[in-house]
Amino acid sequence: MASKGRGSDESTSIYRIPPYYYIHILDQNTNVTSVEVGPKTYIRQDNEKVVFGPQQMITIPPRHYCVIENPVSIDAEGKVIFDENGQAKLKHADLEIRLAQDPFPLYPGETLKKPKTPLQVVPANSALRLRALLDFTSDAKKDYVAGDEWLFEGPGTYIPRKEVEVVETIRAVIIKPNQAIKLRARKETLDRESNPRVTGEEWVVKKTGAYLPGAYEEVVEIVDAYVLTDKVALHMRATRTFNDEKLKKTRKNGEEWLISLEDTETHIPNVYEEVVDVVNITTLNNRQYCIICDPVGADGKPQLGQKKLVKGEKSFFLQPGERFEKGTQNVYVLGEDEGLILKTTEEFMDGKEKRAPGDRWMIRGPREYVPPVEVEVTSHRKAIPLDANEGVYVRNIKTGQVRAVVGQTYMLDQDEELWAKELPPVVEDLLAQGKDPLADRSERGSKGASKARDKTKVVVFRVPHNAAVQIYDYKDKKARVNFGPDLVMLLPDEQFTVLSISGGKPKRPNVIKALCLLLGPDFCTDIVVVETADHARLSLQLSYNWHFAHEAKDGARLFSVPDFIGDACKAIASRIRGAVASVKFDDFHKNSAKIIRASVFGLDEKNKVREKFTFPANGLNITSVDIQSVEPVDQRTRDALQKSVQLAIEITTASQEASAKHEADRLEQEARGRLERQKIQDEAASEKARRELLQLQAESAAVESTGQAKAEAQSRAEAARIEGEAAVQQAQLKAEASNIEAASELKRLTAARDAETKYIKDQNELEINKTQELAHIESAKFKHMVDAIGPNTIQSIATAGPEMQVKLLKSLGLQSTLITDGKSPINLFNTAEGLISTSAVARKRRSSFTSEMSDE
Repeated sequence: MASKGRGSDESTSIYRIPPYYYIHILDQNTNVTSVEVGPKTYIRQDNEKVVFGPQQMITIPPRHYCVIENPVSIDAEGKVIFDENGQAKLKHADLEIRLAQDPFPLYPGETLKKPKTPLQVVPANSALRLRALLDFTSDAKKDYVAGDEWLFEGPGTYIPRKEVEVVETIRAVIIKPNQAIKLRARKETLDRESNPRVTGEEWVVKKTGAYLPGAYEEVVEIVDAYVLTDKVALHMRATRTFNDEKLKKTRKNGEEWLISLEDTETHIPNVYEEVVDVVNITTLNNRQYCIICDPVGADGKPQLGQKKLVKGEKSFFLQPGERFEKGTQNVYVLGEDEGLILKTTEEFMDGKEKRAPGDRWMIRGPREYVPPVEVEVTSHRKAIPLDANEGVYVRNIKTGQVRAVVGQTYMLDQDEELWAKELPPVVEDLLAQGKDPLADRSERGSKGASKARDKTKVVVFRVPHNAAVQIYDYKDKKARVNFGPDLVMLLPDEQFTVLSISGGKPKRPNVIKALCLLLGPDFCTDIVVVETADHARLSLQLSYNWHFAHEAKDGARLFSVPDFIGDACKAIASRIRGAVASVKFDDFHKNSAKIIRASVFGLDEKNKVREKFTFPANGLNITSVDIQSVEPVDQRTRDALQKSVQLAIEITTASQEASAKHEADRLEQEARGRLERQKIQDEAASEKARRELLQLQAESAAVESTGQAKAEAQSRAEAARIEGEAAVQQAQLKAEASNIEAASELKRLTAARDAETKYIKDQNELEINKTQELAHIESAKFKHMVDAIGPNTIQSIATAGPEMQVKLLKSLGLQSTLITDGKSPINLFNTAEGLISTSAVARKRRSSFTSEMSDE
């Protein structure tokens, strides 16, 4: 048999074509290609050439199709049309769709453009959107023009046509309860309800179920219904003038309205309306109120520029265009120590009193108050409780007068306000620290964390003991001094006098800021540089004790010198420099304390140093001067002083070294004499020990020569005696050990047998008790089960099986039955013959079905 496929070998002349196979034969004389179909044996002529095949025919199974390009022309009887040369006529550039049929060959020129393909099954609630490629008339005598679109709706099997293309598969949209779909027309068409729709028109379909859009319809969106309750409403706006069929109203373009539960339970927005917002209900209790701006009147139109007061208890929805002025507000509940400052925004009658715009007045508690729409609450006042040492600054807004209210409970009226008293930053810092810098030098300059001062409260300062504070009144232009311990309260026009005192070492001005002046006793330290008569510059660190005289505590005199520390240190330093300049370094070094004290305090009539140095301007007394250190300022002087100190140290060191060496030599001589004496004593003791050793050696030799035999005899006798005694003792111990072992073994066996006997007895008793208890439990359980079920129920259970079998046999309609226990023999040959015949028939049917399928 010739090989299958294209381009067969030209040397082959005989072609055996199997069934459902074909070949293409080219007659080279006429240049005509013909088709030969099997089963047959074809003998190729010399002028013929096999150009294609053998090839299997195309088989289209049921519910399949294929597409043939350039198909052959057929006549009314379905036969292929040939021209005068015997060549099959083709429909060039045309397509033919062939459905299930007998296997067919492809004629020369035909092309299988699309192989066998299953037909498309369109399920229910689905459709194919089709478009006409050519003008044609359908089987239903309906004319289509190229470009027309329509739907093939399921369920069904779509049979393709060459004039039609499938654009897309459309699935139905499921419209659930409280849902709708918004559709848009792509072209003029009729909807499902035969309503004409123009291009771009939108409409809503609310019918529950599956909706299949038409060919010229598209789904814009799925719209969910808004569920309205007694607490929720919808704020709607019209995007175009339309008739609201549900509420039977005409809505203008841009109109806004409210839909609540009174209108409908659910609402699906129309295509010409949009949901602006979901409005929640506003509920006011009996202690609340609200003011609505631009309220809607009885005609349903907003009253622009007006206000409406609504008091609780009440529930309502805000209409479109309405808004709250300040939201939901609580009713003002005033106590006995509370009040409200009210201001009129427009003229109205307050009871019998006429209020003009801008009027201010105050109402006091106890009472409840709801302000009308014409009244504005400017502030809420509460009485300020003040202790005897507390106060506030109050300013009258009409006259501008400021006063301090101290030690009473006070409520500001409508013409008063709290006034903030400003203090210099230095005073603010000192008050915030809560201490005076002069009181604790270890914490100077440290600023601890403290809360800000309330500027409306009266400034209070506690003057410490043995201190003074000066306060100046700028209004009366007077100053007052308060001595501690005292509590100072500043009036509105008063300020503290801030002391700026020198500090540091050496003293520098404006280092310490203080509000109070300590009266002492206290001390201060300063460094003074002086120069002696021989031009030696020295740095002196001096400490002064000071205090203010009692007769100076008249106030103005204390604060007459602002920087009393700096002035005092300068005056003392000047005196010391003058005194030191007249003496030489050696004299000053020997008598420094006397020279400095005499220069500071001066000498009396008896040429003795006075006890204090007084400043008459402010009564400051310097009581003592302490020299803490004296250091040369000049480096050469310092080096010379250091060399003299080093030389004195070296001389002292050499003296100590010589005395130590002499003492060491003396100790060495004494030790050497003691060593010689000890050596002589050791040699004498050694000779004595040697003599004793020689005596002992002689005695041992005599004993060795005479007593060796005696010692040997005694040792043998002693050894024999010891050996005999040991043997006797060993036999006795062995006998005792055997007796002990036998007794212990007997005792152990006896105890083991007794324990085993007791164990077996206890185990048997436990087993008996367990068996008795189980038997008792089982009997009780069975008795309870029988009592619980009852004799009638047990009888029904016992007879249920046979009765059910009888009923089952009756329901099956069996006339006779055979029941066996499997032990008695039964003749089942006839039954086997029936089974064998049935299986043979089934096998025969299967073999015939298999052969038919192989032929296909």
